[in-house]
Amino acid sequence: MLLSAADLRFGYPRPRRGIAAARDVIDRVSIDVAAGDAVAILGPNGSGKTTLLRLVSASLRPSAGRVTLDGADLHHMAPRAIAKRIAVVPQETSLAFDYTALEIVLMGRYPHLGTFEVEGPRDLAVSMDALEATGTNAFAERPFRTLSGGEKQRVVIASALAQIDSAGSLGAAGLLVLDEPTASLDLKYQFEIGALLRRIQRERGLSILLSTHDLRFAASLCTRIVLLAAGRVLAQGPPSEVLTPALIGQLFDVDPRLAAPILAAAEPVR
Repeated sequence: MLLSAADLRFGYPRPRRGIAAARDVIDRVSIDVAAGDAVAILGPNGSGKTTLLRLVSASLRPSAGRVTLDGADLHHMAPRAIAKRIAVVPQETSLAFDYTALEIVLMGRYPHLGTFEVEGPRDLAVSMDALEATGTNAFAERPFRTLSGGEKQRVVIASALAQIDSAGSLGAAGLLVLDEPTASLDLKYQFEIGALLRRIQRERGLSILLSTHDLRFAASLCTRIVLLAAGRVLAQGPPSEVLTPALIGQLFDVDPRLAAPILAAAEPVR
């Protein structure tokens, strides 16, 4: 198994005392991501999706449970070693300086560089390949801030691809983790990002773990879906098994009779 999370628990510190943990935001959650798999964590706002992604990418340490990458405990691995295998695409990317698209992608090469080492021809070649893979090579010299929302998202995905390139092939044995990748995009760009992720997964053997509350996006891209409600796994399995009126009604706290037409509208468009 590429990535395995077993019985994870996590609670953020109380804001005033900073010692005692609040109630668990993630409560005994277990998920697996096989090599070449695409898994969606589906749930409403506040269900713990982003926190779970931070736990499995080693940004947060669980209070209980274990995360392994190819059988090795993630929290016993060096940060650079993790960064070569797991790349995170956040909901939003804020920049302090006016970088070009190419400079953003080159930043993804940081785990492959030594202290004070600058990018070389190999890093430039990988970055240009990543821009081409995401259809953004025409934006290489454009300031990142001038790009549209969908274009920015594709550039950030290109940076993630450049980051987990460790064996001469983009995405080799790598895991791409995306937090609500279509949340701020209009319908056109949502379709574009979905098509891009399907293509790079197919062509590059990439594994994908993402969070979303978009039923259509999850059903069209992922082979397994985890339903997360109030920090607990409600159900997980293939879309055909978990995207049912009863489970979706329970997940989003709506009448199952209302969930049925929503699910019908969420039939995958490939």
